Formats: sequence, C-alpha cells, structure tokens
Amino acid sequence: MASFSVIIPAAGKSSRFKDDYYKKPFIPLENRAVWLHSVEKFLNRDDVKQLILVISAEDRQEFQEKFAANVAILGIEVVEGGDSRGESVRNAVERVREDLDFICVHDAARPCLADVWIDRVFDAAVSSGAATLGIEVTSTIKKVVDGVIKETISRESLWESQTPQVFSRKLLLDAFAAASDDQLRQVTDEAQLVESQGVEIKMVTGSPLNRKVTTRADLVFARQALKALPKPDLLGRQTHPFQDGDMWR
Repeated sequence: MASFSVIIPAAGKSSRFKDDYYKKPFIPLENRAVWLHSVEKFLNRDDVKQLILVISAEDRQEFQEKFAANVAILGIEVVEGGDSRGESVRNAVERVREDLDFICVHDAARPCLADVWIDRVFDAAVSSGAATLGIEVTSTIKKVVDGVIKETISRESLWESQTPQVFSRKLLLDAFAAASDDQLRQVTDEAQLVESQGVEIKMVTGSPLNRKVTTRADLVFARQALKALPKPDLLGRQTHPFQDGDMWR
C-alpha cells in the first residue's frame, strides 16, 4: 500500500473573508473549526501516515490557546508558514518523512470533502505520479479590464482546480527545489509548480460541493454542503442523497 503525508495549509491572510474575529480556517462550522473538518477527512485512513498543519506565525499563540488539545489528541504536526502559500507549503514539505511515498496538499478552507474523492485522487496519483481534483468550468468566462468586458473566453478544456493535490514525494521536492523565490510568491497551488517542470498531472473529477471557503457566502454554502456529501453505506460503498447524483460527483 502506498503511504501518504498530508499537508493542510492554513496560514493565509483571509483578506477576502472580512471577519473581525476569525480567519476562515478557524471559524466555527457546525460546532467545529473549518480546519478540523478538513483534517478529519484523513485521520482514519490506513494509507495516511503523517498530518502536517501549516499556520502563520502571528496565529501561533491564539491557535495554541484554542486548539492545543485537538492537535495533541489527533497527533498533528504544526509548522509555521511563510509570507505566501508557496513558502508555507515548502516549510511543510521539508518536514515530510523520508519513508513516505506521496505528499497530498489539501486546503484547510475546503471542509466539504468526501472519502470517495480522496480515494479517486490518491489512486490516480499512485498510477501517474501526480493528480489533482477539479471540476469543469460551466459558466461563461469574460476577460474584464477596468470594469469593462474585453472578450469572452472559450470554456472548452477549462477546469477549476481544487484540492487535494497529490504528488510523489520526490516529484514535489524537486519542484520546490527548482522554484525561484518569485515563483514561490506567485503560485496559487502546488500543481502550478509541478507543471513548470514539464510534468503531466492527471485531472480527477471532483465536485462543486468541494468549494473553498473564501467569503461569508461560502460558509453558508458549506453548512448545506456538509449535509449533502456522499456517505458510505454498510458495505463501504459511497452513496449520495440525490438519486441521479451527477451534478454533485
């Protein structure tokens, strides 16, 4: 069985969330912090051998006060991030155990994740070396400059990238080693770094339910999405509350 280290980045600024009291990974969602929902999806998997949570240095004291017991009970490693996502994930990658085969990165602010989607992206990564969840773009896309539409962009072949994103350990280590400081400051996901090395990444169909909590409206959506996630039946198969299910898979 392939083995995985899971990195959960939660060191962002949450500038778009606009809450005076909480950053988005730490806001309560159905009586638990958003980041705890994301972490819990990986806790009981036999193939996950390490969990690393990345927080910002400025959040360290408050995080310890609120979540030290959770961290201790769940056996999570906590590392401090950098000034950008790339730098934060790099700090965590440097802590990944050498005996593990793959590194999975999943946003702390994506709490609505189902086991079946993790299975799919893990299997694809084992087969191909690199895989990410995503969904096809279905809306009309416009290029806008200074509030004015300049063109309509064809959505053919366009996908919205999600997480988890999963890579062989060596592949991701090499991508970070090759990245410049400017690249690390600019990348918005790990697939972007790996792409820059000319590596093909398998796109695995995810779900619109797996939305990142970026605004207050996303939090409202997440409360309902948690109730609609596929759940395993008594035989361990994934079921869905909607008969056709196609929209949500």
